[in-house]
Amino acid sequence: MRAFVFPGQGAQTIGMGKALADAYPEAQAVFDEVDEALGEKLSDLIWNGDIAELTLTANAQPALMATSLAAMKALEAEGVTIQAASFVAGHSLGEYSALAASGALSIADTARLLRIRGKAMQEAVPVGVGAMAALLGLDFETAKAVAEAAAGDEVCQAANDNDPSQVVVSGHKAAVERALVIAKEKGAKRAMLLPVSAPFHSTLMQPAAEAMAEALGEVELNRPSVPLVANVLAASVDNPATIRSLLVEQVTGSVRWRESVMWLGEHGVTEAWEIGAGKALSGMIKRIDRSITSRAVGTPDDVKAAAEALNG
Repeated sequence: MRAFVFPGQGAQTIGMGKALADAYPEAQAVFDEVDEALGEKLSDLIWNGDIAELTLTANAQPALMATSLAAMKALEAEGVTIQAASFVAGHSLGEYSALAASGALSIADTARLLRIRGKAMQEAVPVGVGAMAALLGLDFETAKAVAEAAAGDEVCQAANDNDPSQVVVSGHKAAVERALVIAKEKGAKRAMLLPVSAPFHSTLMQPAAEAMAEALGEVELNRPSVPLVANVLAASVDNPATIRSLLVEQVTGSVRWRESVMWLGEHGVTEAWEIGAGKALSGMIKRIDRSITSRAVGTPDDVKAAAEALNG
């Protein structure tokens, strides 16, 4: 059994998806559709822009989705449909890419939702007030205890349970900086601030969750053609009303990626295909469950290789 997985923020690079768009008209059409939905040439920023501007969450989120959907459309052009997977999953914003790929959301609606999500997340906390940090070499329970110890009268939470040795904490900048110190005292191999523009997946994001509840209430959300393994559940779901509420909860809730991958393994998945930019999820999957092979699909060569394997 297979899962198609979709990357989240941090995977963005200038030029991502350009080779796919050049090689496949179907991939180019995704970027055109996203540009039209947003009323701007996001594709120009993705391919020719400044990485600092692309990394702003309001840009990075729809840009990464566009790149993932371009890769998916290229696969479809080679005869591989989403039904080649038994499950889909995405890391944070990647959950929206997974839903668009499985037909639950239109690409245009997904682009607009991610622009709203990105802006709302950015505006929930003034720049410089919040932060996120990766703690390497600590298990989830230890990292959670570090976050709680660092919080004081501020917010510091375990935001992303990425793999057995990588947990991301999120909250007020001073509290997150305290967590770096405590994590090293607890034996973390490394603890470092992340280059993100807001404290995602913490209670500081509550205004953004409210904005998403309103935005999601206004779009058509269908049953996905392949069940989604949801971040906040670490289990599969295909009911549209449930997915809608989970997407709202996801803004302030933890990304339970380690548990999600373990769930996939427990439910018979032996192959994961990472659709879009980078290879971050593939690395995490290898560290979580070595019985699941993982390959990235982000270039025309990757698409051809994947099509050969999946059509074989």
